[in-house]
Amino acid sequence: MNRAWALRVPSVSCMGRRITRSVPGRDADRAEPPGKPASDDGWAADLKAAAGCATLLLALLLLIDGASGGLTAPRAVLWAALAVLLFVLLLPARVTAGEGWLASRGLLRERRVCTDRLVAVRWSDGVAQRLVLRDVDGARVEVDPRVLVANPHLWRLLDAGARSSLGRGTLLCGATALKQLSRRIDGETAQSVFKISGLH
Repeated sequence: MNRAWALRVPSVSCMGRRITRSVPGRDADRAEPPGKPASDDGWAADLKAAAGCATLLLALLLLIDGASGGLTAPRAVLWAALAVLLFVLLLPARVTAGEGWLASRGLLRERRVCTDRLVAVRWSDGVAQRLVLRDVDGARVEVDPRVLVANPHLWRLLDAGARSSLGRGTLLCGATALKQLSRRIDGETAQSVFKISGLH
């Protein structure tokens, strides 16, 4: 299923709305576009998995250390710190989106871009592939493409915002990356349909 990248400007955007980026340890007032935001459906399960792995590691370390007779209070604190570190490393960012915006909330802060005012969309250089979005205000968000593949409602909102950016002429770099992601999502969707229908 091919997507035609026709230039289309949706009526709602975050242009003209005040968006205050959050600072760790301080709540920020945010004016969001109307409509119910969409979010990553698998985030809660990923959060539980991260907590489960950290808890299991802590239990194993305490059990092994206790069985050897070397468990002390300082060592227990050290093992707890290692478990917390593992949890932080495994904790996925929570991706949400609405008409004209996309946000990624980590442990300490939230990053947000106006998807209808994007200037660049590119793939990150690194071991873990990420889609990097940047808007005209200099805001930057990295998104795991697997989140968009698993949540078509998030992709549709990003796609609509990107089309608006193309229509405005702000998105000068990124159409190719978005088309690649679109083909990947279309392929995953087709495979899911085949599996459900028993044709795969």
